[in-house]
Amino acid sequence: MTLSDHEGVNAEQHHPTSQTSPNSQTSQTSPNSQKAAVTVIGLGPMGQAMTRTLLTTGHPVTVWNRTASRADGVVADGARRAATPGEAVEASDLVILSLTDYRAMYEILDDATASLAGRTLVNLSSDTPDRTREAAGWAAGHGATFLTGGVMVPAPMVGTEASHVYYSGPGPTMDRHLAALTPLGTPRYLGEDPGLAQLMYQAQLTVFLSTLSAMMQGTAMLGTAGVRAVETLPAMLGLVASIGDMLRGAEEELGAAMDAGEHPGDLSSVTMMGATADHIVETSTSLGLDTTLPRAVQAHYRRAIGDGHGGDGWTRVVDGIRSPR
Repeated sequence: MTLSDHEGVNAEQHHPTSQTSPNSQTSQTSPNSQKAAVTVIGLGPMGQAMTRTLLTTGHPVTVWNRTASRADGVVADGARRAATPGEAVEASDLVILSLTDYRAMYEILDDATASLAGRTLVNLSSDTPDRTREAAGWAAGHGATFLTGGVMVPAPMVGTEASHVYYSGPGPTMDRHLAALTPLGTPRYLGEDPGLAQLMYQAQLTVFLSTLSAMMQGTAMLGTAGVRAVETLPAMLGLVASIGDMLRGAEEELGAAMDAGEHPGDLSSVTMMGATADHIVETSTSLGLDTTLPRAVQAHYRRAIGDGHGGDGWTRVVDGIRSPR
């Protein structure tokens, strides 16, 4: 569950992340190390980055990947290669999964279920919250505990100060493995519901993927006038950054107003933003470009206007998203 490869929360509910609880237990350790042993299954770019980060911070790491050659680099760096998924699971109390989706977890671990009892599975793969909850039940049925995680940076940033990872699942399990998970990125614990970290990940990736597609839409629009992408992208990235600058400092006030059902339109009304959305659709159409994305945005504003909210602020479009028809 990552930005680089796919192998509604109250901040007061976040679990402590700076240190382990005084009563926390440690994972299985190597005789030659005080750091917890960790198994990593799935060695795409993210799995490899996590493995190297754990090795660098002194954790013994066992790895397994369906394409065995993908393990060569991290084995050369000090990881131990397991011959089978069962052997990989048995090597550590803490097993991190970095896979394409949850189906891959079942395919890999179905022959290793006898080894799961007493282990903790931390699945960092992308899927739906419902499938995540089902997976937590499946793990419990085999005697394992289950944490869901969402790594919110690309592989090269794993282990840096910018890295953070959302988790959900049993709090005591999070406590027990906090020291081993922290090197990957600042842990942000969301609560007991195993689907919550997945939902947070999907919500943030909605913004991420939509922004990237919007940048490509703008690049295509300017390209029809001969403006090269090398000139366009800096301007697009500057706009993305400016959105944060415009909202930063007001996000709590904005969120509180939305939670109260208030959408003041004194600065950016639905009608004004909707007119801009209409112009973008018209421009893209006249340029012969795909209009899927701009029409989706246009539909949000037309729905709000049709519901009589033209004078409200742009955040009013959330009502139509919440109650599609």
